Amino acid sequence: MRATKQIAREIFQHVLSSIDIPAVMQRKLQMDHSQLILPSAIVPLANLSRIVIIAIGKASHAMTQGLTSLFPPGTPYEGVVAAPATPASPIPSLQYFAAGHPIPNEDSLRAAQTILRLLSNCDLRTLVFFLLSGGGSALVELPLDPALTLADVQTIHHTLVTCGAPIDAMNTVRRHLSAVKGGRLALAAPTAQKVTLAVTDVPMGKEAALASAPSLPDPTTIADVERIFAEHDLLKRFPLAIQHWLLPGHVPETPKADHPAFAKSHFELLLGMDDLFHAAHHATEARGYVCFCDNSTDDWPVEKAADNLLSQLEAWQRENPGQHVAIIADGEVSSPVAGDGLGGRNSAFVLACVEKIAGKHITVLSVGTDGIDGNSPAAGAVADGETLARARLAGSDPQAAFRESDAYTFFAKLDDAIITGPTGNNLRDLRILLSDP
Repeated sequence: MRATKQIAREIFQHVLSSIDIPAVMQRKLQMDHSQLILPSAIVPLANLSRIVIIAIGKASHAMTQGLTSLFPPGTPYEGVVAAPATPASPIPSLQYFAAGHPIPNEDSLRAAQTILRLLSNCDLRTLVFFLLSGGGSALVELPLDPALTLADVQTIHHTLVTCGAPIDAMNTVRRHLSAVKGGRLALAAPTAQKVTLAVTDVPMGKEAALASAPSLPDPTTIADVERIFAEHDLLKRFPLAIQHWLLPGHVPETPKADHPAFAKSHFELLLGMDDLFHAAHHATEARGYVCFCDNSTDDWPVEKAADNLLSQLEAWQRENPGQHVAIIADGEVSSPVAGDGLGGRNSAFVLACVEKIAGKHITVLSVGTDGIDGNSPAAGAVADGETLARARLAGSDPQAAFRESDAYTFFAKLDDAIITGPTGNNLRDLRILLSDP
């Protein structure tokens, strides 16, 4: 392995260790019997009789561990945790569901039903913690239309994640079709105090896209849904039962910010883009690179994003002759599924770079901070100027792999797939581009 590929891997590992969720909670939150001190608010606790925890997302286990460690000894609480897998050491007072991602499964529906029953018994003296992280849109789901089956729900989600729409568009549709998204969990406990703590994989200012905002007001409307359906030709790709229900007038509007259910709600971002950039920037500069961060390519098509970031990298190298230079980028690129192979948007991004960097002193790494890239067992991949030649010697064609959505297989043959297993976190995707003089 070339040294720069190893450096890129080391930077990623440093980032993962720097965004440890329980440690972040210890730094940012304080709690005793009388009050909860958040970065932006103080929540009185003296008159509470009940604490409920609703954890939804890939980082649910780390978030519940971090939160419950803050409780004073003897504090009673109950709740529901929906994550891709059950934890190694479950907390006895919590109910766990091994829910489906990226497509909901039976436990996704059971988790939603259990959460709604739990919230229906909350009152003025209840404090509800919503712990949200990426992946929550699939992990907890229940259709607004009770006639829809699990198979119908799975068709909706599969259609959305493979249509090429940006994440905020996908979640706009999901919020309007779900009984547990777009603020509807807040409505299920209208008089309770609510604190939403978030580890976000969505852009700043678009928090409603995180887990499709089950506890937050929805800034989008049915008109937005209709526009998205038209732009991506979605309606005819759904089963007839869904098409009929989506006719004008059938879908109720989601709750907005002026709804009374949000009167005693607080939102805190525990980890986001700035935390990811800070950790990556620090680790990259520590390894001798002149570095800058860029988030301009969020939601761009994968080829366009690759061209833009490589062009910026080469311009940055010209501005710093003789120096090792780097660009750190975050966000999700758009990579519609075109074949039946293994991979996701991160390995697809690196694959799109392979021919462009051939023969150059450039290394490109792209990974999901959750450790999962699409339908593959990898977090992403890494490539350098020798990757194309090595692939050809191995009988692999990057263009064929791209057409078949088989980026993971391409990189696995070269031992350049990055496999971490699920990390228990889920900030944004991370891209590291290194250039050596």
